[in-house]
Amino acid sequence: MRILIAPDKFKGTLTAAEAAAAMAEGVLRVYPEATVTTLPMADGGEGTLEAALAAGYEERLNAVVGPILKPVGAAWAIKGTTAVIETAQASGYLLCEPTRENALRAHSYGCGQLIAAALDAGATDIILGLGGSAMSDAGTGALRALGLQLLDVRGNLVPLGGGSLGEVATIDATGLDPRLAAARIRLAVDVDNVLCGPNGAAYVFAPQKGADPQAVEMLDAGLRNLASVIRSATGTEIDVPGAGAAGGFPSSFLAYARADIEGGFALVAELTSLAGALAQADLVITGEGSLDVQSLSGKAPIGVADAANARGLPVVVVAGRIEVTPAQLAEHGVVAAASAAEVARSGEEAQLHAARYVALATAEALNGV
Repeated sequence: MRILIAPDKFKGTLTAAEAAAAMAEGVLRVYPEATVTTLPMADGGEGTLEAALAAGYEERLNAVVGPILKPVGAAWAIKGTTAVIETAQASGYLLCEPTRENALRAHSYGCGQLIAAALDAGATDIILGLGGSAMSDAGTGALRALGLQLLDVRGNLVPLGGGSLGEVATIDATGLDPRLAAARIRLAVDVDNVLCGPNGAAYVFAPQKGADPQAVEMLDAGLRNLASVIRSATGTEIDVPGAGAAGGFPSSFLAYARADIEGGFALVAELTSLAGALAQADLVITGEGSLDVQSLSGKAPIGVADAANARGLPVVVVAGRIEVTPAQLAEHGVVAAASAAEVARSGEEAQLHAARYVALATAEALNGV
């Protein structure tokens, strides 16, 4: 039997690669003669870089400016002329404390430095995995690292960070890196939030980054101002579905680069050659830390299940916890499922020894096939 194991990360406990290894252990307990292939997946956010590396991309490391000006080491990957960058590597929320001050001043400048490094390395197709970000600056920090200038009414440079976007009066793009016009920027998102308003970047995501209600209002007002200035300068409407991801990161790139917003899972499936792996499989195992109603709306495990089901392949799901019904999973071709929490008899125990219980849950699920 040929078994493909293609999970997303188990957030907080296992990376996608670690989860795949644990699942493989469980498979071999039930089918010791099976041919097992592991393919770590992601939905365009954190884990996208790991998936690229597992698919044969070469890792690079650059020192860049972090989200609050402290230097950080940020990894990215390249294969041929395609580069993969995660905003979380250079501008992630784990790189600074979630305080009101940091929510206002955090920026994406380091991401722009990684894009410049990718361009220097000859990349012409750049995939940006958006997620886990600290900033709400609409990607302006990244573009400033590439030569864009945001100016106030006096013609002075506006400080970095989303909290300063309300001061932007004009934008000078004359110094923008000309290579951006030729490169293809693919913005991988797993949300459809717009840039501004109740469903926008500030109101939905900034509180997780430390913003209090007043800071949220300030950030949203800044994003609205920026959208207005860009609309006047370029004619581009940047307040569109998906533009609210990663603190609004896609929005400025829609106006000042050859950029497109794309579904994160579809992009990861492309760069990992999921279709080719499915063609060589008899059964597919996927999963993530928490399989819930949100998972049914385009997250990686359901994306894998749907792709496998379209080929007539049976699917087994293994998760840290499962909060959807067997009937809901069956609609996506899932024939068996098990959770680490149920096997361990407690969520806490399952988290403390995640790999062990993921392996046991995998074996239990397969015994039910």
